[in-house]
Amino acid sequence: MEIHLIPAFSDNYVYLLRDPESDAVGVVDPGDAAPVVEALERRGWRLTHILNTHHHNDHIGGNAALKARYAATVIGAAADAHRIPELDVTLGDGDTAAFGGQTARVIDTPGHTVGHIAFWFEGAEALFCGDTLFALGCGRLFEGTAAQMWGSLRALRALPEATRVYCGHEYTLSNARFAVTVDPENDELQRRFAAIKAMRERGEPTIPSTIAEERRTNPFLRADDAQVQAAIDMAGADPGRVFAELRRRKDGFR
Repeated sequence: MEIHLIPAFSDNYVYLLRDPESDAVGVVDPGDAAPVVEALERRGWRLTHILNTHHHNDHIGGNAALKARYAATVIGAAADAHRIPELDVTLGDGDTAAFGGQTARVIDTPGHTVGHIAFWFEGAEALFCGDTLFALGCGRLFEGTAAQMWGSLRALRALPEATRVYCGHEYTLSNARFAVTVDPENDELQRRFAAIKAMRERGEPTIPSTIAEERRTNPFLRADDAQVQAAIDMAGADPGRVFAELRRRKDGFR
């Protein structure tokens, strides 16, 4: 499956997908229709599918215009059917979405919003996780609880290590600056931080990362790791409480 990053707004990523065998063309979380139309027209592609991870406008704002122009099928969470415009197919945890010759499994990931979902294309080794899991971070808890988000992150953490992580925003440098404050003895994190700084200085995206990288360096996936717990003076604490404390600290981090 071809995957192309389309920058939108100040730090969003929209993802353009193409299944070469069927010529199916999809877009994930089109907050803005204009850059999607430009990318499609430049390639001579016709949009067939729109996949939404959650209802925030910077992820669905382009739905109506794109559907009107291309008659694309809009796919999203059944739990958010009342908040996502133009939905044609509604799905929940464990359901599958066909995209040409590809199949995406839906994973419920509440926390950032209560109806958030992720799309995992096992055959393409690609995860589109919206604002649940970020490179070296996770989403703010606008609607869900810390317990819900910790459960969602554990579900994503359990995916195969080679899975590429395509998240909704370019937040990686800010996330890295925070991560090293709560996991200062992690040598791999320090190396990743240096690499991320260099990439951003060159104007390069830091996405995708992989599940393997996130398991080893993302503190929000490591709330049950003794090294992270010790670093924030919560050795032996319940991982859910540790995660909540990490999220609280990140919310106030500048």
